Amino acid sequence: MRMPTKLSHTAARSLMLAAQGLHRLPARRPDRSAVLAAIRRMGVLQIDTIHVVARSPYLVLWSRLGDYDPKWLDQLLADGAIFEYWAHEASFLPIEDYPLYRYRMMQVASMTWRYKPEWFDRYGDQVGPIVAHIRERGPVRSADFTRDDGISAGWWSWKPEKRVLEMLFARGDVMVARRHNFQRIYDLRERVLPSWNDGELLPVAEVYRRLALKAVRALGVTSGRWVADYFRTRNQETREAVASLVKGGELLEIDVDGWAAPALVHPDNLPLVTKAAAGRLRSERTTLLSPFDPLVWDRARARAMFDFDYTLECYTPAHKRRYGYFTLPILRRGELIGRLEPKAHRKEGRFEVKNLHLEDGVKVAGDLIADVAGALRECAAWHRTPEVVVGGCEVRGLARALQKEANT
Repeated sequence: MRMPTKLSHTAARSLMLAAQGLHRLPARRPDRSAVLAAIRRMGVLQIDTIHVVARSPYLVLWSRLGDYDPKWLDQLLADGAIFEYWAHEASFLPIEDYPLYRYRMMQVASMTWRYKPEWFDRYGDQVGPIVAHIRERGPVRSADFTRDDGISAGWWSWKPEKRVLEMLFARGDVMVARRHNFQRIYDLRERVLPSWNDGELLPVAEVYRRLALKAVRALGVTSGRWVADYFRTRNQETREAVASLVKGGELLEIDVDGWAAPALVHPDNLPLVTKAAAGRLRSERTTLLSPFDPLVWDRARARAMFDFDYTLECYTPAHKRRYGYFTLPILRRGELIGRLEPKAHRKEGRFEVKNLHLEDGVKVAGDLIADVAGALRECAAWHRTPEVVVGGCEVRGLARALQKEANT
């Protein structure tokens, strides 16, 4: 297939959305295999625990699959089709990619943002007993260990057993065997993944090459400067890997209107590139995105690709927030047109939109109301909160119109 020489910016957007599985709903009703396929397509599914609506990994999948059963993700973990480790952040990853992350476990001391060797100096006397406990009694949760020091739980005040479990997890001695009520259940690596042998460890340079290839394929089209962020690989090594892959023809370059340097595409995406260049790759999907969706988690990339300046404000003091605690970007037919702050009132069966903001220049015209209301209706139905209530909105009459349409 002949490689196009240039993409318009709109075509580049369409290509990225298609590669991410966000340009349209699947033709068939999703099943468990579709969940695994979506994770493999993205290469990484970031985990976060905030649950004013569905927790992020489940929401990311819903944006791509529509009405699917969230328990399928839990089953994939329990069955060993996926595993957990630090990638972009804490993430679910395809089990076949375990060799790409084992090197991080082997070099865990360099992960200073998640692992501090001095913790083992402080809690080292508890490592042996906890490992023995797991070996003799089976998988454990942090909650299985009682706390008697009177200190409340929190990121910086974990009880010693939780800290030890997380350190053992970081260096690969234990893995997350499954989750229950979203709580991690830890077991020894030798039982969760008995087939692994460290003799199969890949050279670090090969790991960087493979992760760079996966990142470019998942993004569809990308600037070289965005590649390292996708799997949080080191910048220098990633640049070297990309240069080698381009030189060897394993990554392709293409011009994009307005870009100072050539963009990168993966040969596997060449059919999508060709359709995008010919204007035949239409983005039809209107949906809501998690703040931790791969499409928007790189804020610089979201600005450059979609002219969308997004910051998650849950870590911002309440009085300084502009849009709300946990806002979801609104994707409509290839554009990020706004954001809304939701709340799923599960017991009452009500899906609340506390406020909704459209981007400057977005006009309430055509099918915009029907599209956004449809996304709200679908999201509410999936949460089993069928009543949609829309609160504040800067555009006069829009909240009322959306609420009416979403409940029709």
